[in-house]
Amino acid sequence: MADVVRIFDTTLRDGEQAPGCSMNIDEKLRMARQLELLGVDVIEAGFAIASPGDFSSVQAVAEEIKNCSVCSLSRALEKDIDASWQALQKAVNPRIHTFIATSDIHMKYKLKQSPEDVLDQAQRMVRYARNLCGEVEFSAEDAARSRLDFLCEIFEKVIDAGAGYINIPDTVGYTTPDEFYRIVKHIREHVPNIDKAVISVHCHNDLGLAVANTLAAIRAGALQVECTVNGIGERAGNAAMEELVMALKTRKDIYGVETNINTREIYRSSRLLSNVTGVQVQPNKAVVGANAFAHEAGIHQHGVLSHASTYEIMTPESIGLQENRMVLGKHSGKHAFTERIRSLGYSPDEQVITEIFTQFKALADKKKVVEDKDLEALMETRAALVPETYSLDRFVINSGNTISSTASIRLLRGKDAIEDVATGDGPVDASFLAIERIAGETFVLDEYVIHAVTGGQDAQGEVSVKIHKNGTTYKGRGVSTDVVEASILAFLSAVNRYYYEEGRS
Repeated sequence: MADVVRIFDTTLRDGEQAPGCSMNIDEKLRMARQLELLGVDVIEAGFAIASPGDFSSVQAVAEEIKNCSVCSLSRALEKDIDASWQALQKAVNPRIHTFIATSDIHMKYKLKQSPEDVLDQAQRMVRYARNLCGEVEFSAEDAARSRLDFLCEIFEKVIDAGAGYINIPDTVGYTTPDEFYRIVKHIREHVPNIDKAVISVHCHNDLGLAVANTLAAIRAGALQVECTVNGIGERAGNAAMEELVMALKTRKDIYGVETNINTREIYRSSRLLSNVTGVQVQPNKAVVGANAFAHEAGIHQHGVLSHASTYEIMTPESIGLQENRMVLGKHSGKHAFTERIRSLGYSPDEQVITEIFTQFKALADKKKVVEDKDLEALMETRAALVPETYSLDRFVINSGNTISSTASIRLLRGKDAIEDVATGDGPVDASFLAIERIAGETFVLDEYVIHAVTGGQDAQGEVSVKIHKNGTTYKGRGVSTDVVEASILAFLSAVNRYYYEEGRS
């Protein structure tokens, strides 16, 4: 029977540290539920000591998730470990993950400690954590640039102290596949008690080698891999979960291992993360990119039509993409609509179904055919909503290449209608300024992204915005066949999130 490689997902911790990828508690819970459906073995929910928000997020995920381990990161300090353990109290399968740097450069310049002090601290803190929690993981930060003899010594000591998982991180994305293979193999062969722990690896992508290095480590004996959905994370990111899992599945002849991942949830996981963070994957992204199963060259099209395996090494269905086209229009009934929504993996209650069906009907009046991606956009926009301080009532735009763009916006705040007018550099800018005038608040627009949900001239435009005020970033999304309306809805969504998160009304 093939070995099972454990998937340790750190999307909610390391992934969230990527600029622009922060998530609130509700968003982390949505993502955690999807990771549970995906079948990851461990969810690293956050760094409990880092902030009250991180603590609450770890606590909320620990209470919610039942079918996989929930983990919190901690420095090798008692206060960090105590915070992690407190946040993990209600987890079914809790894990404390503690770390300390082991490379000479980190010990000298960051820790300002001797190797002997680091060794002692690691051993004491692992023992301290193990007395609280039955499952402890130890990471040697910057292991790929550490001396092998010191790595072997510290791993032997922390395993004796109770660590069941020892992690070998390539913290700065410096190593190469051949080198990392030798590092992992050396540790497996020179740590006397290595049979009492699982070898884990955590590779960063600074040189674009995170997945390759992780696969090399698996060949050398690693049985846990730390990764993120879409490869998000610090700097250039982490090893991409979907690439690792599909490489192991597609090339089982080479690696000879399996995972517990339900690969049909991969695409939904990727889309959900993009929707939650507002960060889209590039079209040529492996496995989940828009072009991953697209064929434009004539010779490729001919081959795929003759037999898919000529140019496709995995099927769209294997990652959860639907091959069949969604044919729903304005004459479609609620029953067919509900069945299709559920077949896409959503489980909305009757109230949500009614709300989305109304939006679907309005969309169907504007589009001849409503496709799966249109429905996903409607569902994700609905899921991202926060209580509405303001809602859009109507808007009127005057714009052209010989006049200043003017936007008249009327918003509803409870039963009160408030209207204002603004001019700007184009209809979108004018609309945003009008909303700010109504709200009496000024925001800085950090990011504005628009893309078509589907093809065709009647495609919905999906707009994602990021705004900030007082050092905090707020995200918003909007969809409509009118890109100006989608932009207004996205900006309004971000403004409402500001009011919600700041406790204003």
